[in-house]
Amino acid sequence: MIKKYRFLIARRVSQISIMCLYILANIYGINILMGNLSSSLLLETINLSDPFAVLQMFFAGAIISFDIALGAFIIAIFYFTIGGRAFCSWVCPVNIITDFANYLRRVLKFDEVQKRQPATRNLRYWLILISFIISYFMSVAAFELISPVSMIHRGLIFGLGFGFATILVIFLFDLFVLKNGWCGHLCPLGGFYSLIGRFSLIRVHHNHTKCTNCMKCKVVCPEIQVLHMINKSSEAVLDECTNCGRCIEVCDDEALNFSIRNYIKDKK
Repeated sequence: MIKKYRFLIARRVSQISIMCLYILANIYGINILMGNLSSSLLLETINLSDPFAVLQMFFAGAIISFDIALGAFIIAIFYFTIGGRAFCSWVCPVNIITDFANYLRRVLKFDEVQKRQPATRNLRYWLILISFIISYFMSVAAFELISPVSMIHRGLIFGLGFGFATILVIFLFDLFVLKNGWCGHLCPLGGFYSLIGRFSLIRVHHNHTKCTNCMKCKVVCPEIQVLHMINKSSEAVLDECTNCGRCIEVCDDEALNFSIRNYIKDKK
């Protein structure tokens, strides 16, 4: 049973642990990880900055200090290596909400009613551009002002308040309106990290010789388009993969697993 949920358990431990470290710093003064998901200080020494937030600040006309730029570079290199959307499934607290909503969709069989998704997943990439444009003209980091990620993060640390309303709206939207609506279609932060992780080393490898096309992986995958290789001999996946590992867990054929990307083979 644990093997079937090993990545899910590990992700929840990661998400909750990171949140607890922020709570310990902001409330109890135990400064292991200070700040928030946009700008943090690790062990009171290492600056960590969200590169998407930093770019919004740049377009808004802010002067980016060396520490902030270095922090953004560290985060960008980290997710460039392991896969940008890993932030979404291993760090972001919104993922817990959307995962639960999509679990209920499967239990309540809502997916059988809504056969087609009424929105394109490319919308999140347009929202990245819109965030930069609004930041430029309004001289503020536009998305950071309305980011559900930031609202929920602050709410969990300092008391939910408006953060509870944000949680409820995202949950109901994903449950009743659009499958994977926020993370899979609208969130520009997730879209930005998918661009960063486009050439990442960590990928889901598909062994087509073992695959029996049971499609269990496609049922649980939050970014179903990355499993385009099922029923085919292709082994590549798209940059939008969140590296959540759910497809690996549910695959009884052991046809899916994490692997290090072979750039030489890909080039050929």
